[in-house]
Amino acid sequence: MEWRSDILGADFESCAFDATGSDGVTRTATLVRFVPRKDRAPSGRAGRRRAVMFLHGWSDYFFNTELARFWDGQGFEFFALDMHNHGRSLQPDTHGGYVADLGNYDAEIGTAIEMISATGPQAPLSLALMGHSTGGLVAALWVSRHPGVVSQLVLNSPWLEMHGSSLVRRAAWAMVEPLARLRPEAVLRLPERGFYWRSISSSAEGEWSLDDNYRPPMAFPVRAAWLSAVLAGHAKVARGLGIDIPILVLISGASENGMVWTEAMRSTDAVLDVNVIATRSLSLGRSVSVERIDGALHDVFLSRAEVRADAYRRLARWIHGFAAGDGPVAGELP
Repeated sequence: MEWRSDILGADFESCAFDATGSDGVTRTATLVRFVPRKDRAPSGRAGRRRAVMFLHGWSDYFFNTELARFWDGQGFEFFALDMHNHGRSLQPDTHGGYVADLGNYDAEIGTAIEMISATGPQAPLSLALMGHSTGGLVAALWVSRHPGVVSQLVLNSPWLEMHGSSLVRRAAWAMVEPLARLRPEAVLRLPERGFYWRSISSSAEGEWSLDDNYRPPMAFPVRAAWLSAVLAGHAKVARGLGIDIPILVLISGASENGMVWTEAMRSTDAVLDVNVIATRSLSLGRSVSVERIDGALHDVFLSRAEVRADAYRRLARWIHGFAAGDGPVAGELP
């Protein structure tokens, strides 16, 4: 492993690596870690490490330094994975955001976890996995296929179902699946909406500094096989994943998914139908906590300061309850 200074500056390092999937294709991903220049508080109880790895959403990358500092304050080593064809892992002449099967992320997630285990003290590792939006769907599916690896699962507005209902998903799949088989990389001409980017980017009306090459205002083009892969993932969630570890789902209190900008989009989820997500969350496993946060954006931890402080309090409370068995939880909220 060769760790380098990261684009986020002091206290962050990144390491690009290759992982070969079950399909025989080698893909490049990038693991980011938070390395505060201070004496780290004990991670878990004596003889045990606690860490968390974050998976970003589609057309996205890791940039939320506040989130890293929160987890560090709770006694966790923080890592984030820029998956292949995203963010730091974008390669020349590849389609940004493209994946033909969500299972193609399995190898790089597994390799990243091995890298985390090999980084730091050689002690038993208790790992939490955190995912946002499409990354939340990927995280849930990965945990369901790899039981016994992850101790807790935290999902931030996970994309678990299409808008409306499963009927919408089935209709969409019936239309896109034949094209995905014949022309997997075909671009679907769908309406472009940059409302969510507008609400978070400091280049528009938000407060977060984003690299538009990594997180484009209108997102990457939607390709047939990618959408088919997401719909297939939704179908698996609908059938039930049977995850046997504690799961926390954080979502906004309301959605605003219109085709024109409204002021409500500053304080709601402008991407997903949160009522559908809340219902579908119950299909994930046997121990699921759902926190609905009034005023939150699609990424609840990018909301305005007082709203994300509420989200952090709820996450800390859940950590106290479900990660307490790994050792004391302490620290201040951002």
